Amino acid sequence: MEELSIFKGIANNDIIKMIKCFDAKKIEFKKDRTILSNVTNSNLIGIVLKGSANIIRYDYNGNRSIIESLETDSVFGKTFSYLDDDVIVVATSDCEVLLFDYDLLMKRCRKNCECHTKLMDNVLSLLSLKIIDLNERLEILSKRSIREKLLCYLNLISKKKGKKSFYLPLTYTELADYLSVDRSAMMREVKNLKDEGFISSNGKKLTLVNY
Repeated sequence: MEELSIFKGIANNDIIKMIKCFDAKKIEFKKDRTILSNVTNSNLIGIVLKGSANIIRYDYNGNRSIIESLETDSVFGKTFSYLDDDVIVVATSDCEVLLFDYDLLMKRCRKNCECHTKLMDNVLSLLSLKIIDLNERLEILSKRSIREKLLCYLNLISKKKGKKSFYLPLTYTELADYLSVDRSAMMREVKNLKDEGFISSNGKKLTLVNY
């Protein structure tokens, strides 16, 4: 587990001890199963060890939106417990997660262990990255049109991948939920962008041509 960001700089033997000390649980979930809910598991923090998942929010009208797409090494949980709407984490593939109790994780170590201090530093770094992700999504949602939202999202993915061609991390249905737009209207705009030469595609692989 040393390759996981939350355990960066911590020896494997210390990781095993800390997992036992925090009473962390490694659990496997099948695709489409609910991993976590802010209603029933509001005090847990999870780490995706294998597979992928989505953080999904339902408002009081039952409208669905995807807050974040999670991949291996992603952290989730306590950060969305403050939301009034129902928020759940759903596996988008067979996956394995490690679940911690937030209070135990943040509790100061009586022995002031170096590895515990390092873990806290890593958690703070990951939370900082969460803030960056949130700002990116706010930037996307602040765009007025579907076209602007699409191009903003695709440009951000391109920058993260460091290349113009990349595979979409979401299905088109999930992307519509992430952008908070109607799927049919979004697909029409995708077609328009292709016809106008802004993008080309082959399945889920997209290439930014003139953007």
